[in-house]
Amino acid sequence: MKRTILISILLLLLLAVMFVLDLTFGSIRISLAELFSDAESINRRIMLDLRLPRAITAVLAGVALSVSGLMMQTLFRNPLAGPYILGVSSGATFGVGLLVLVGTLFGFAATNLMTVVAAIIGATFCLLLVLAISYRVKSNVSLLIIGMMIGSIAGALVNLMQNFANPDALKLFIVWSLGSLSSVTWHEMPYLLPIFLIGFIVALLLIKPLNGLLLGENYARGLGINVNRVRLLIVLATGLLAGGITAFCGPIAFVGVAVPHIARGLFSTSNHRLIMPASALIGADLLLVCDLLANQFTYPLPISTLSALFGAPIIIWIILKKK
Repeated sequence: MKRTILISILLLLLLAVMFVLDLTFGSIRISLAELFSDAESINRRIMLDLRLPRAITAVLAGVALSVSGLMMQTLFRNPLAGPYILGVSSGATFGVGLLVLVGTLFGFAATNLMTVVAAIIGATFCLLLVLAISYRVKSNVSLLIIGMMIGSIAGALVNLMQNFANPDALKLFIVWSLGSLSSVTWHEMPYLLPIFLIGFIVALLLIKPLNGLLLGENYARGLGINVNRVRLLIVLATGLLAGGITAFCGPIAFVGVAVPHIARGLFSTSNHRLIMPASALIGADLLLVCDLLANQFTYPLPISTLSALFGAPIIIWIILKKK
């Protein structure tokens, strides 16, 4: 118990420290004292209007992807399952591709908000399709395969659109697909925050059923858990969390797969009462670190690149450990 409390306190302290560092360090260094300086100060405006929403988005994205990845790993009993395994990311990518790559062929210029809406529509379509299929498919393995196939179809359609797109539209699409936390400003935050909160609250309400699923569906049914309803709620929560973040920030790789394993390793348990908040904290810490590193250059690095550099070695370690 003492070890658990100590690790939790350290993770919270790390979150606070990384949040402050993300505000002050970047292509130019700004002191926290600038927050209390003249309201017209350029540095103050940079910190409040650019860095603060980006840091908040990093926390939201880290929590959302880590928690949804944890739920997917528990549902499918697969250590390499992630938040995008049901095709939510592919659906969002297809929606943006349809808007940017095809729209420009007809002289249609996409704005940031329109890109977000297109991503949400694409992710929602794939989510509803998976939900509809889940009513008829009772096997989690079958649902997993179907989700992957839907993602593959969406990916193939995106590749076709890229083949016929003009270079300018293709560049815009590739920039979006690399992922960026800077795309969420104070104007987009009122749209992202409710989606996140609804998905996160649903996830928290599923802690007890998720613990029941750890020992298998038959055991969960023996405890009186409605497995079919829980599965639908898990898919819904994952769609809201992962789909919402992907819509606003683009795909962010490996966080949802790697972080739940880090949480289990640190706390030496699979109890979701502890692992879910731990995964949320570690995910927020990880993306703040990635965002801090990404913005140390004149031209910021794509956030998905750095998250992959952190996450991929962890996944390799998991595979080698499991042999």
